[in-house]
Amino acid sequence: MTARSLYGLLGICLLFLNIYVHADENWPQWRGPTLNGTCTATGLPDTWSETENILWKTELPSWSGSTPIIWGGRIFLMSPSKVDANSSADSKEKAAGGPGILLLCISKPDGKILWERELDTGNKLNLKGNNSSPSPVTDGTHVWAVTGNGTVTALTMDGEAVWTKNLQKEYGNFGINFGYASSPLLYKDRLILEVIQGYTTKDPSYVMACDTLTGNVLWRVERPTDAVLESPDAYTTPTLLQYEDKTQIIISGGDYVTGHDPDTGKEIWRGGGLNPRKFDRNRFVVSPVAVDGMIYVAACKKPVVAYRAGGTGDCTATHIAWTWDKAYAPDVPTPACDGVYFYMVGDQGVVTCLNAKTGEVIWGSEHTAPGIVSASPLLADGKLYITNEEAVTTVLAAGPAYKVIATNTLPSEGKTLSSFAVSGSNLFLRTPTHLYCIGKK
Repeated sequence: MTARSLYGLLGICLLFLNIYVHADENWPQWRGPTLNGTCTATGLPDTWSETENILWKTELPSWSGSTPIIWGGRIFLMSPSKVDANSSADSKEKAAGGPGILLLCISKPDGKILWERELDTGNKLNLKGNNSSPSPVTDGTHVWAVTGNGTVTALTMDGEAVWTKNLQKEYGNFGINFGYASSPLLYKDRLILEVIQGYTTKDPSYVMACDTLTGNVLWRVERPTDAVLESPDAYTTPTLLQYEDKTQIIISGGDYVTGHDPDTGKEIWRGGGLNPRKFDRNRFVVSPVAVDGMIYVAACKKPVVAYRAGGTGDCTATHIAWTWDKAYAPDVPTPACDGVYFYMVGDQGVVTCLNAKTGEVIWGSEHTAPGIVSASPLLADGKLYITNEEAVTTVLAAGPAYKVIATNTLPSEGKTLSSFAVSGSNLFLRTPTHLYCIGKK
């Protein structure tokens, strides 16, 4: 082999090594780089407390269910502004956090706040959420954020605004019972946004794509439903299905799951079976998960339905692989799946492991630490991390046998709602008051 060939081969190896390292370092959107709550990180801690394996913690202005995202040495997260103790606002208004809706940039090495930008005003309480609930997304050159008021903003990594627009001003007021909470999805040069609604409006639901650099609308399509009362509402986040050589955008809510062409928004297929009882309060909170040619969708507690990819038109009768219509299905936490095992956590902290392809019970249902679970589970480093609203995390062994590895507690003055983010060998957990960097010392 010539020296030129050797250097060329070395360059290719370093390129792939660099991609692999960065894939482990970056957590670019809610549910991580794979969009299914999994990652390839190793060396993650099993145990921690306020005095063990905490590398740093940073006080935050207020509480939020928004999950931090990470790129390189920077962490981005949404937050209301700090509550003014001297404000004339009533107790409910103060419970939502301050009136401003902020995007914060935090240094990953030491937790210092590098900058913050006010993206919107008019924060308010929406049951467990507020108007900072949607998580931002980034590609390492820009960061995009959406507020519960429908303000969409693109910024540079240094916090300079590139463009902004408001969905309610352009397309009408949201008609969602408990406020808008869907996180945006980044795909190539487009930002995918969904508004799945109907409880307080007769305006149609829609899915749209904006150019990431200009904000120009590339397409916007209506998403019809025959769901009634509150059942049209969804608080879900879109995901991507990679099947054969094609990509689809997957949307769940309004009693259906749909697959869309990312270039045009056209609906390719639609699946039902998600509201067999015709329940009129069948709102969707659990986001769809797409792994290894399968799409997993959950409605209000049950059923959980697994679809096989590859269908067109109405696929309800032809592409359902399995249905879970038993107890302990999730209402809020989105399941985690690696294509082999499907882990779902009910709101009471009960976890069940199923065969991802057949729906057969592998183990469970098993109780984790007492408390309500709203955060979605993390599957990484051979472990399943489940955090409840009291900031108690149960660490289980992933795989075909149920085993509790550890139970870890952090202070939680309020409800811990945010899901884990991962970078390198560290975990990042947001409680109502702080962002924690958890790693082995």
